[in-house]
Amino acid sequence: MSLESELSTSLSSTRTVSSTSLSSASSFEEDPVTVLASEQAVVSGRLTAATIVISLSSGKITSIHPRVVPGSHFPPGTQYKNYTPNILLPGLVDAHVHLNEPGRTEWEGFYTGTQAAAFGGVTTVADMPLNAIPPTTTVANLREKVKAAQGKCWVDVGFYGGVIPGNDAELKGLVRGGVRGFKGFLIDSGVEEFPAVSSNDIAKAMLELADEPTTLMFHAEMIPPISESVGDGVQQSLPPLAPSGPLDAYSTFLASRPPSFETYAIEEIISLAPLAPKLPLHIVHLSALEAIPIIREARARGIDITAETCFHYLSLAAEAIANGDTRHKCCPPIRKQTNQDCLWDELTRLDNSVIKTVVSDHSPCTPDLKLLPPSIAGAATPELSSASSDSKTSSKGDFFAAWGGVSSVGLGLSILWTEARKRSISITDIITWCSTNTAKQVGLSERKGGLATGLDGDVAVFDPEAEWMVEPNTMLFRNKCSPYQGKKLRGVVKETWVRGRKVHSREGGFAAKGPEGELLLERRRI
Repeated sequence: MSLESELSTSLSSTRTVSSTSLSSASSFEEDPVTVLASEQAVVSGRLTAATIVISLSSGKITSIHPRVVPGSHFPPGTQYKNYTPNILLPGLVDAHVHLNEPGRTEWEGFYTGTQAAAFGGVTTVADMPLNAIPPTTTVANLREKVKAAQGKCWVDVGFYGGVIPGNDAELKGLVRGGVRGFKGFLIDSGVEEFPAVSSNDIAKAMLELADEPTTLMFHAEMIPPISESVGDGVQQSLPPLAPSGPLDAYSTFLASRPPSFETYAIEEIISLAPLAPKLPLHIVHLSALEAIPIIREARARGIDITAETCFHYLSLAAEAIANGDTRHKCCPPIRKQTNQDCLWDELTRLDNSVIKTVVSDHSPCTPDLKLLPPSIAGAATPELSSASSDSKTSSKGDFFAAWGGVSSVGLGLSILWTEARKRSISITDIITWCSTNTAKQVGLSERKGGLATGLDGDVAVFDPEAEWMVEPNTMLFRNKCSPYQGKKLRGVVKETWVRGRKVHSREGGFAAKGPEGELLLERRRI
C-alpha cells in the first residue's frame, strides 16, 4: 500500500471512530488528530519506527504506521511532532499507589499524586483502598472517594476495593461499581480503619468473588506460629517486644520482618485457593526470594496466582541503608543485595516468571511521621518538629516507630532504566512489566498498556540517555521525603500524553487547561 493510500485509510478510520461523515477537510476540523512520530517506539513488544495517529474526539489510537511519516502528509494544522531520537513509550500503568484522599490529604492527594505520576510518564494509576478515610471497603465509601477525586486527576485513575473482616456482603457491589480488584492484609495494616483479615475472612471473600471478573490481592505477611519478631508492633508503631539491636539500625528492623513472614502468608493464601479455582490471586510487593518457588509450585498445580515487586526492592539494598534513614522503611522490608539480585533473576526468566509486574507502592506520609534525624534530607521542618510530641522527638531515626512506606510515584521508569542498563535489560522489558502487564492486572488491557490501534493514546516521550538528579523540585508528590533524593538517575520523560492530549512536558510544565484525567469506573470485564 502506498503512503498516500495508507494515510487515507488512517484518516478514514479516524472519521469512523468519531462517527463523522463529512468531507475529508471538514472532518479533520471537527475531529482533529494528534500525530506523534519517532524512529524509536515500543510497539507490540519491540523497538521500531512508528507514526502514531490519535483521534482527539475519542482519545484512541486510530492507526500506527511502521515508519516516520512526514508532517507534510497530514492536513494543515494537524498537531504533529517527530521526536527522534527519543523513544515513544506506552504510558505506564502504576497498579499500586496510595493517594490517601479523602481523609489524609496532608499525606498525599489526587492532584499532587497524579501530577507526580504524569511527570514520570505514568498515564494511569490504580489507587489502593486504604490510608484514605474512609477506606474503599463499601459501595458508599467508593462513592465518597470518587467524589473526592473529581476534577483533580492529571492522569486516568482506577480504584481498588478493600477486603476487611465483615465486609464480604459489599464485595459484589464494589465489582459493579467499577473497582479494578481487591486487596486485604494478613498482618496489621498500620491504620485502624483497615484491619487484617483471618483465614475465615479470606475464605468468605474468595467464595463471594469466585465467579466475578476481578483479582484478589494480598499484602502477604503473617506472623508464623513461633517467632521472635515484634510482629504487628512494627507497623502499629508499638514498642518492639524483643529488638535484636539498636532501633535506629536498619539491620534490627530487617531482622524483625524475616522472609518467613512472607512465605507463611503465601502458603496460607494458596491453601485456600481451591475455594475459588477461577479467581485470579495476586501477591502485592513481593520482597523475599524464598517465596518465589512456593508461588511457582502453586502455578504448576494450576493455581492462578501471580506476584508483583517494587522499584525499591529492585534498586535499594539493606547493606547501604544508613542508621536512622527511615525513608527506607517499608513492609515487607528492603532486603539484602543478594535478595535483590534474585528478584531480578526471576523477573527476567525466559520461562514464565512468577513476578509479572513492577509497581511503585507509593505510600507517603508527612515528614514528621518518618521521624528522620535532622541531618537526613526530607526530615520534618522545625515547625513540624516542634508540634511533635516529646516521644516522637526522642525516637528520631527509630525504624520501629516511624511510618512504613516509600515515596516514588513518577520516579519508577528512570529508577528501573538506571538499574536495567547495568544488567543489559531492554526498555521493552520495562514496558512489559510496568505497562502491558500492569494494565492486564487491573483489567484494562482493552484500553491501556500498549501502542496499538483502538487503545487509548497514552504516550510517554522518553530520552534514554539524559541523566538527572532527584531533588525536591523533581519529586512532585506532596511530601518531599524519599530515599531517592540525591540519587542520579538515567532516562528523562520529556512529555506525557493522555488520550492524545499533552499533560506535561519537562520544559513547559503542566497543561494550562488543568487536570482532565478520567476516573475508570466501567465495570471490569476481564
